[in-house]
Order: sequence, then C-alpha cells, then structure tokens
Amino acid sequence: MSSNPVAETVASLMPRAKEELAELVAFKSVADFDQFPRSESEGAARWVADALRAEGFEDVALLDTPDGTQSVYGYLPGPEGAKTVLLYAHYDVQPPLDEAAWTSPPFELTEREGRWYGRGAADCKGGVIMHLLALRALKADGGVPVHVKVIAEGSEEMGTGGLERYAEEHPELLEADTIVIGDAGNFRVGLPTVTTTLRGMTLVRVRVDALEGNLHSGQFGGAAPDALAALIRVLDSLRAQDGSTTVDGLASDERWEGLQYEEEQFRKDAKVLDGVGLIGDGTVADRIWARPAVTVLGIDCPPVVGATPSVQASARALVSLRVPPGVDAAEATKLLQAHIEAHTPWGARVSTEQIGQGQAFRADTSSPAYQAMADAMAVAYPGEEMQYAGQGGSIPLCNTLAALYPRAEILLIGLSEPEAQIHAVNESVSPEELERLSVAEAQFLRNYAAS
Repeated sequence: MSSNPVAETVASLMPRAKEELAELVAFKSVADFDQFPRSESEGAARWVADALRAEGFEDVALLDTPDGTQSVYGYLPGPEGAKTVLLYAHYDVQPPLDEAAWTSPPFELTEREGRWYGRGAADCKGGVIMHLLALRALKADGGVPVHVKVIAEGSEEMGTGGLERYAEEHPELLEADTIVIGDAGNFRVGLPTVTTTLRGMTLVRVRVDALEGNLHSGQFGGAAPDALAALIRVLDSLRAQDGSTTVDGLASDERWEGLQYEEEQFRKDAKVLDGVGLIGDGTVADRIWARPAVTVLGIDCPPVVGATPSVQASARALVSLRVPPGVDAAEATKLLQAHIEAHTPWGARVSTEQIGQGQAFRADTSSPAYQAMADAMAVAYPGEEMQYAGQGGSIPLCNTLAALYPRAEILLIGLSEPEAQIHAVNESVSPEELERLSVAEAQFLRNYAAS
C-alpha cells in the first residue's frame, strides 16, 4: 500500500484492532435467545456503545427494537454544512454450528496462517472494527470531514426485522446523504469490490400431517401414508433434475451482466468435493446472483440413532428461498406456499408459515458516491480497479433504507470474501483486508466530503 498518513495510522492501529475484535468476538451474541443467553448480546451491544462514546460520539443509545433485540446508535458531528454518512454493521452472529468441528474455539479470536479465526470475525463484528479504524485514522489526520451516524444491528442474522421496523417508526434517526453498509465483501482477497445487488429472501416453515400417530412400519407400512416421505416429495419438487430451483410461477432464467465467477474458482471457494457437480444451469454468476435459489435449512424427523420402525405421522421442514432483484419477496412467498400445497402428495395435510422475509436490492452505481469509493479503493489497493459484483445473501435493511431515504446513495463493502467462510465453521478475517478496507473507507469519507 502506498504511503500516506491515513494508511500509516491504520497500520499502527492494527494491534489494537486485533485486541478489540477479540473482545467483541468473545461475546456469544447470537440473537436466538432460546439457544444463547440474552446477556451475551446485551454485552456486545454495550461494548459497541462504549467504543462509540470513547470516539466522541454523541446521542449514543441502545435502541430496543420490536423483535426484542438492541441496535446501537451514535452520532459524530462534523464540520458545519457537511454531508452526513451512515455507517452500518451488525454485532449479532450466526450460531457456531458444530463447535467440535472448529480448529480453535469459535468465540476466541485465534491467529493462524495469517488469518484471524472466530465467529463474527468477518460477519460482521469485523465491520464494526473497520468503521472505528477509518474514523480514528481521519481524526489523527485533520479530523472527520462529514457528519457520521453509526448503527450496529443486533438481529441481522435472524431476519426478524427489528431494526427495519424501528427505522420505519423513527425515520429521521438514520437519515443520511450516503449509507455505507459494511456487511458485504470483496470478490476475492485483494480485489476491491462493491456489491451492487443483493438477493431477497423468505423463510417458510412447512408441516405435513398424515396420521393421528406413528404406526408400526411392519404392520401398516406400504399402505399407511408416511408424512416424512410426503415431505421429501414436496421438497424434491422444488428442484429440477439439474438442481435448478423450480417454484411454480417464479422465473429462473435471468442472466448476470458484469463480473463473472469462474466455475473452478467457485468449486474451490465452496469446497465442492471432487467428482461432485455444481447444480443449475447458466453461469455461476447467473445462479448465485441473478436467480432464485431454494435451500432446505432443516428437517424435524427422528434421528438415525434411536429410530424405531415407525411410519411417521408428522414431519416439518424450514425452507429458505432467495429471490433476485426485480422479484417481490412477498409475491415469491405466495408462490412458494402455493407450490408446496400443490405438490403435497396423497392428500396429506400441509400447512406453511412464513417466519422471515427481506426484499432484494439493486444499487444506483452512477451516483457520485461510487466514484468517490472507486478513487478511495485505488488508494487502498494500488493497481486494482474497483469491481461491481452481486451477492447471493440478503441484507433486508438495505431496501428499508432505500425506501425511507430515496435520495441517499447506498454502497456495500466489507470483509466477507470467500476465504472468510462466513456462516460456516472456522470463519475468519484477513487482517490485510481489514486494514485496506479501513483505509478505503477513510479515504472515501474524505473524497465524498470534497465531492
């Protein structure tokens, strides 16, 4: 990285950044209070609030959002007449899954082979640290040239919409000229990337009932309708032979124009086993950024260990459907529910319940903020041109902010490149990416203030 005061300051702050990220990762801040103590999330929220106060933020508050979680807000005034930039991250994390599968404890930041491992290191506690580093670098080199609002969400991973609803009820709180969402990532390590589209999502719980109670499979099997088998048939109907998502009435032939994702690189990033093929058709970018994708997230049925020879009376599943920009998530939900009902065999009783939803997002890349970010990325990543990419995941808040503040420019950057393995075991962050993106964000704020 070419020498400049901002870059030098960020580099000098990296040891402190590691210590702070370790402190934040140590909180088991999973916003599922049936599995994890509420006190862990509240502790993480207080940590973020204290960090903002230490940087001179005013009006720091723990916002009690309608889903029962807390988001952290703070305001740092800039020069009179300056623009306002909202910086977003979230401090809640995904569950660690199988803790025994982690090479090091999931809630203990551990350095290994040049990366820092821990749940939330990249998604998105590292985003909180990125914002702090950028602001500290500017304060050390003449001051922060814009008004800054920070919002750190407490339930993004749960999709329960607490912050979205709070923002709708308090529309003045997050109003800004530009919004930087620190919850995306580079296409690969070292390639500066702004995410311009996000797929939306819906979560539907499915229940199939066929019998009043379980039956002996020897006495009744072969004629008695099996609810688990019926559920399997329903779930199988959501995919074509090649694995493409097939929800009746939902288009699945869109094309992605822009940065492409080579199949071999995708296989490596996704850790696909040798000899196992990818699913779907079209380019990889078509499949993960421009088309719907269904995933069965879980099934309630007897485990193999301890299973009895029974025909199952009931079975449940949780189904996720990602929807591309241009598709209304509410309409996609209706189509998914109708498809499930239409494809349930043998007259079995089926019910569906939507438990989460978020709309897709498409950014306006022609805005001045994008040029300011491109120039900033060129400073942080010498010799590399900023790329535009999609992301298969969802950040429901983006559409809420776009609707509330239609004149605001929204940019998505962050630390979740493929090697980070967010949501999986052994999540990690590249400290080099944290450093470079912090420099980029600081330089962006300076460029944007002057634009």
